[in-house]
This record gives sequence, structure tokens and C-alpha cells, in this order.
Amino acid sequence: GITGTFHYGLQVSIINSPAEYIQSFIRETWLKRYGSSPSAEMLTLMWSLIVSIYSIGGLLGSSCAGYLSVRFGRKKAMMIGNIPAVLGAALMGLSRLCGSFEMIVAGRFISGICGGLVQNVHIMYAGECAPQKLRGLIAITASTFSAVGRFVGFALGLKEVLGVEALWPILLAANTVPALFQLLTLPFFPDSPRYLLIDQKDKEACI
Repeated sequence: GITGTFHYGLQVSIINSPAEYIQSFIRETWLKRYGSSPSAEMLTLMWSLIVSIYSIGGLLGSSCAGYLSVRFGRKKAMMIGNIPAVLGAALMGLSRLCGSFEMIVAGRFISGICGGLVQNVHIMYAGECAPQKLRGLIAITASTFSAVGRFVGFALGLKEVLGVEALWPILLAANTVPALFQLLTLPFFPDSPRYLLIDQKDKEACI
């Protein structure tokens, strides 16, 4: 869950660093397709869509969080959330190779679904699994690691790291790392006792 909230913060911040390169990519792609450069208004519209559609995906992911956390359990719901994270990262990472800025839009939307889902389920899972004395401390890890993710995103976006024209697709796909890490480690964690007792009616597993 910590890596999921880290992924959220990372995805929120990394889009700011390669802004000029992505806009240049949109301009070049548009020119190749239609034989003319896009207007300033169209370029602004496309960039606004790329930035804002993450929040729309987040809204959809948040709306699904309650159903998925009851249907599959908190742990499996977070594992399911990693699927759109990896898919979105792949779309954004391959966008320049495929010559499609629409893949960035789709990737941001799909990544937003993961962000909205995991941000909500993480708090439920951490709060229900934590010992009573540590419950408050564990619950704030959502905001803490979201902030850490933003910091790492800004750091990766520096020109000395990945914030250069040749590497911006890799920067956009960087959220694959926390998503894969969470996908590989979560199966070894227990499920929520509350989910096991109330939703699954499995008292022995809960104990």
C-alpha cells in the first residue's frame, strides 16, 4: 500500500518536468499526420487534457474502491490496482516510439484509476491490519509516502537525471517500478482481519 501511495505522488509530479518536450512531441506528431502545425489553442487543449485526465481517472478509481475492497478484499484490490498502473506506464513509455500522443492521454487516465483506487484502499488496509497502538501512525503513511513520491518525481525530472528530451518517455514510465514492487510483495502480506470476519465470515482466518 505504501508503494501504491508512492506511485500516486510520483505520477502527479513527473508530468511537470517534461512539459516542453511533450508539447514539442505533440506538435511534431500533428505536423506529420496533417501536414500543418497545430494552433496554439489546440496545443493548449491537448496539454490540459494530458494533465487533467489523471484526476478523472482518479475519480473513477475512487468510485470503484469500495466495491473492489469488499468483493476481493483490501489486499487483492490493491493488487488489481497495479494492473492499470503497469498498463498506463507502458502506454506512456511507448508513446514516442509509436508516434501517438493519444497514448499519453490514455496512459495518464489509466494510471489515474490506479491512483484513486490505491489511495483509498491503502488507508482501509493499513488501518484494519495495524495494531491498535500503531493505527494512527500507520494510517498517515498514505500522505507521507504520497509526498515522498512527489519529491522523487521532481528529482527524477531534473535535467541531470531523466528530465531531458531523449529520456522523457522513461520518466513517464517510471511508476512501473513501485507498481511491480507492490505486485510482487503484496501476496506475502496478510489480508484485512475485518474483511475476513465481516465480509468472508471466516473467524479462524481473522484470528
